[in-house]
Amino acid sequence: MSVQTFTGSVAPARPVSPPLTAQHLHLADRVAGWNIAVGVLALSIGALFGVFQGLEHAKVLDIYPWLQPVIKTYYQGLTLHGALNAVVWTTFFICGFFTFAFVRSLNRPYLYPKLNVIAFVVMLVGLLTAAVPMLMNNATVLYTFYPPMLADWAFYAGLTLLVIGSWIVGYSMYFTYYAWRKENPDRRAPFIALAATITMVLWQIATLGVAGEILFQLLPNALAPVLGFPAPGLDPLLNRTLFWWFGHPLVYFWLLPAYISWYAMLPAQTHGKMFSEPLARLVFWLFLLFSTPVGFHHQYADPGIPEIWKYIHMIFTFGVGFPSLLTAFTVVASLEIGARARGGKGYLAWIGRLNWGDPSYAAQNLAMILFIFGGIGGMINASYNVNLAVHNTTWVPGHFHLTVGSASTLTFFGILYWMVPRLTGHKLFTPLLARIQAWTWFFGMLFFSNAYHTLGLLFSVPRRTALGSAPYYDSQWNPQMIESVLGISLLTVSATLFFAIMLFTLLLPRKLDKPVDMPVAQPLDPKPAPQWLDTWWPWLNGAIALVLLSYGPMLYQLIRDAEFWSRGIRVW
Repeated sequence: MSVQTFTGSVAPARPVSPPLTAQHLHLADRVAGWNIAVGVLALSIGALFGVFQGLEHAKVLDIYPWLQPVIKTYYQGLTLHGALNAVVWTTFFICGFFTFAFVRSLNRPYLYPKLNVIAFVVMLVGLLTAAVPMLMNNATVLYTFYPPMLADWAFYAGLTLLVIGSWIVGYSMYFTYYAWRKENPDRRAPFIALAATITMVLWQIATLGVAGEILFQLLPNALAPVLGFPAPGLDPLLNRTLFWWFGHPLVYFWLLPAYISWYAMLPAQTHGKMFSEPLARLVFWLFLLFSTPVGFHHQYADPGIPEIWKYIHMIFTFGVGFPSLLTAFTVVASLEIGARARGGKGYLAWIGRLNWGDPSYAAQNLAMILFIFGGIGGMINASYNVNLAVHNTTWVPGHFHLTVGSASTLTFFGILYWMVPRLTGHKLFTPLLARIQAWTWFFGMLFFSNAYHTLGLLFSVPRRTALGSAPYYDSQWNPQMIESVLGISLLTVSATLFFAIMLFTLLLPRKLDKPVDMPVAQPLDPKPAPQWLDTWWPWLNGAIALVLLSYGPMLYQLIRDAEFWSRGIRVW
């Protein structure tokens, strides 16, 4: 080869990312604000019904007769509480949070910014469509909507639109991430953008199960009478299996946005650094691998699932606990770096030097403490023999109020304490009240969840039941019920404070002295993460393979042997 030929070969120029302008951020911020506003409104309604349920359980107040013009039964309120808090609040918040944080992390505008607007509209239409039958007592099927209970067709159509809208948020992120990768083939993806994208891919995989259940079973059976056709029938075991394909990964869809903040934002709020960014990346990849093939641990009492498959899913459930254990050590190490930078000393005295005066920081740190207890309870739920002792008792709501109700929701509160001022340009209304809100939520959840764990473990008190009206109510439950009322009282005060803080921050025109930036913690070690922690194909292919291996043979058998003899019924 001649020198002339060699020097004349010019590599094609790589595309350059367009600059992230204030106009791009303005649109992303508006869409994020819309999502968060809807999510907080849904939470305010759902939380109110939670208070009513707790008071009914303890025989303090039978409030449902007062609500007869709006709510027909206790179970209608229970459905609204579960759907609005566990699905609507979390999904809208997460989509809003990711819309805000993703572009700032990549420092690149969305490739198709209108997709995020379309996604919000689709989700909002889905919410309103599902809300109408729920409010009319035509979809009182509880959070899990187990067949043969059957709701109005609009409930399933609305849920479908809500999920599709959240998928569109993911697609907007995927397209933008792919464009960024083409423009930056040799760079490591920023951690927040990578972790948010992994979370949305996890959600995409997880929701395939419930999408199949709704589109091929529930919606056709609900629509058939409307269209004048005979209902095709339901197979409850097949439907439960498809639901729990989705039902437990949903927990990680709630949790991973909180992990993003704990790993990559919270240390910056207390002058810390990410102790190990490569380990943080590994944690998210492990969640992508192990979060979906765990659903059968919710079906230990189902006789139609062979024990070997329950055992396999039990192993994977313990496996998905491993990245949470890694998180406990690495996040604490990140915070310790910050506390010592603030003058902390000793083995434990440094904890007092954390940034407890910042309500955003305090809420999230308290959420992490509560999640320790929630994680321990999760290991018990995963254990085949021990699970049978607490299955379908109040232990279970005690557990998930420490996960979605504490680890996720209290963290989301903390995020909003810096994010809402950033979106509105207004000062946070009374940081002192915000700190009180975080601590009252913390102690309220401690009392409430401890009472429900104890009732389930010692007395096998059933869940999903109007206990105050039950003829088997036992006076032995009274001490724990009194403790639960104390917890509910603190939670009611805390929730009222939160909604008031959000409302007055929005309405009072007290301008910020200086802009609030998204907190981003820098890695302790500036060396880039290994390439294998920034490569999608082995992790994504591994996740798909595990889903096929853990669900494929069993679903094939369930579909092959399905008997669609069950007919949908309206229980309430």
